[in-house]
Amino acid sequence: MPGPFQSLDTEKTMAWQVIFFSIILMCEVSSGQIQYSILEEMKEGSIMGNVAKDLGLDIKELEIRKLKMASHTKKHYFNISLDNGNLYIIDRVDREAICEMENPCLLNLEILAENPVNVFHVKIEIQDINDNPPTFSKNVFDIAISESAIPGAHFALGKAHDPDLGTNSFLSYTLTPSNYFRLREKNGTEGINYAELVLEKALDREKRSFYELTLTASDGGKPMKTAKALVNIEVQDTNDNYPFFTHDTFRISLNENEPYGFHVVHLSATDMDESTNAQITYLFSHIPENAKATFRLDPLTGDITTIGPLDFEMKQYYEITVEAKDGGGLATHCTVLIQIVDLNDNAPEIFLASLTTPIPEDSLPGTLIALIHVSDLDSGKNGEVTCQLEDTPLFTLIPSSNDYYKLVTSRSIDRETTSVYNISLLAMDEGFPPISTQKTIQVTISDINDNLPVFDKLNYVAYVQENNLAGISIHSVHASDIDAGQNAQILYSILNTNIEGMPVSSYVTINSENGIFYAQRSFDYEQLREFNFQVTAKDRGSPPLSSNVSVRICIIDKNDNTPMILYPSPDTEKTALFEFIPHSSEKGYLITKVIAVDADSGHNAWLTYCLLQTPESSLFIIGEHTGEIRLAQNLQDVASLRQKVVVIVKDNGVPSLSATVTLNLVVAENFQQVLPEISRQPSNSDSSSNLTFYLVVSISMISILFIFTVIFTVISKCRTSSTPTMLGSLSRVWYPQFSLKPQSQFSEGSLPFPCSYDVCVTLDSRKNEIAFLKPTENVPTDNLIDTGDLVYCDDAGSDSIPAQVKLRLGEIYKI
Repeated sequence: MPGPFQSLDTEKTMAWQVIFFSIILMCEVSSGQIQYSILEEMKEGSIMGNVAKDLGLDIKELEIRKLKMASHTKKHYFNISLDNGNLYIIDRVDREAICEMENPCLLNLEILAENPVNVFHVKIEIQDINDNPPTFSKNVFDIAISESAIPGAHFALGKAHDPDLGTNSFLSYTLTPSNYFRLREKNGTEGINYAELVLEKALDREKRSFYELTLTASDGGKPMKTAKALVNIEVQDTNDNYPFFTHDTFRISLNENEPYGFHVVHLSATDMDESTNAQITYLFSHIPENAKATFRLDPLTGDITTIGPLDFEMKQYYEITVEAKDGGGLATHCTVLIQIVDLNDNAPEIFLASLTTPIPEDSLPGTLIALIHVSDLDSGKNGEVTCQLEDTPLFTLIPSSNDYYKLVTSRSIDRETTSVYNISLLAMDEGFPPISTQKTIQVTISDINDNLPVFDKLNYVAYVQENNLAGISIHSVHASDIDAGQNAQILYSILNTNIEGMPVSSYVTINSENGIFYAQRSFDYEQLREFNFQVTAKDRGSPPLSSNVSVRICIIDKNDNTPMILYPSPDTEKTALFEFIPHSSEKGYLITKVIAVDADSGHNAWLTYCLLQTPESSLFIIGEHTGEIRLAQNLQDVASLRQKVVVIVKDNGVPSLSATVTLNLVVAENFQQVLPEISRQPSNSDSSSNLTFYLVVSISMISILFIFTVIFTVISKCRTSSTPTMLGSLSRVWYPQFSLKPQSQFSEGSLPFPCSYDVCVTLDSRKNEIAFLKPTENVPTDNLIDTGDLVYCDDAGSDSIPAQVKLRLGEIYKI
């Protein structure tokens, strides 16, 4: 700090005189590097130069390229205008604070440009101005001079300190004119000027014991700056020897990691005097402010020790002046220069200059993800840093210039495999031992629509009971997409196809959001047993991707059809059809066979026959599954020639449906005995006449059929022994066709999966009741009449079918 007597003549013109200095601008454009030279203490906003022009950049592209100063330091002094490319000052530039005594004072800056990425290096040379006045280590110098001092004796006054450089720090001293004293400047071995007081005349303490002089220190700057200090001279008794150090300057090197209390140096000064005049005390004559908390001087021993941390990155050397004063007041000075030695005590730092995330999963290899800068506050090898990736095969690190690295992709990336990558960077210096720093960068991969929707199944099968309500849900499909966002949102639709000439949309519809099918109509198993269509699953990506799946809808049969009796006709009572039973028939004689069919399938079409009403319960029996009516006993004792039997046919459905038929049975030895019995009809003359006519016609037809049957039987016996012989009043074989299906959860005991078989049965169950069992497509077409669910088989051809049966078949199956 300046003393109280410092000159105040600098005023305002001295404060910003630097503005009137011309800015020395040097631009070197070599290897992408430019250099500017400025004076310190320039105003904020002062322009140093045009970076865009010096780097050959287009001013219009500065904002697009995002030109900016790279931030690697805690304090920033400069910035770039994106409007015109000017490099200007944004904070006070104090050369002494930045470089201290270092000359030249250079700042290395980096200018970062993106789009494309480039790094430009700029050197700023800060030139010194005379902005600091000299300062003395203290405002008052107290000097004790023995009255025995002879003229020519000199007394050290200490030195002033000026942090400027060159002529701005060159010091000259002046002293208040006196008849007894004059000033002498002494040059030390380091080129440092010291002021000494020289005695011109002998002193007489009794005449004057105290002198007060003013010591002025002036630097060589323009304008010149000065500092003043008082010199108080006390005349004492004789003490004619001064302390002296073995060296004027002590140079010490200290490692920056030395602990507190570390012994730096032992200063020893000697005095040829004796007693109190030889007792020496030590004190800091001049010490920097930042060194007061770091070093301590023992006033009795002269030992300097550390009391604070040493950090090469904060302070690299210290200059301390030590004064040794004897008991007589004589003093001498020495300079202690302490150099701090750098150690590898700073970990490298990793900075992200730019980062692009997320990146699309279809990014090409070599896509730039981040620009990385590494630095180390240490110097030499301790400050040289290398950076590398830790086991990340999808990415690679490419070295650039001046500790910059480019993080790029090394191969294609699949978001569905990994959507987020944590990339570990490892920076390590070359010190001993080396120190490393790890930093993790999280990179997110954005999705593109590169995956098709996938259905849960290869195809879908749904079972729906017939007679369903329109609008009910019958099944659903589900597809998934491993993409994300809209690329994974799926819409369902049915491909437009026709089913039996009708569009599929008239049968089923689908919810486009959840894939649920709804029936558009009530299904009839007897009309439509199954149908197929395709469903499309399409995502909402751009462009959308889709896939198809087949859907099969199977209709399950319900017991909604009553058994249909084919023979005898349910109208037998009206037509008065009779069955002839010879009186000599024995037990087990086959009288006739009730034939019925059911339009349903499976269990719903399995029929059961039983007698509902008989005149004598023990006279007739009926086959439960064949419908064959036989004698249960011999007829010798039967008195009545006419018997009436009611047969009920029930299916196996739940609930069971049934149909009944009434049979008129006539017992006689010949037809002549039958006629009187038949004529006994309780009706009027017209009905009796009609009944007689019908009976004659029936008997004639039965006779003709009987003759043909006998002829056919004889021929069949001659042709093959495997053909069954038919006995009875009629020779005919009916083949009900059954649909055999395995049971499912929807069938209620019925058999789904249609598989039609022809079952040929005879009238006489004792003679090969089941003639064959095989699929309908294998039945010879020359002796089969296809009636839907009933096939009539007769080796004699279709002409042998009774006309009444033919008529009944035609009514049911539209033959």
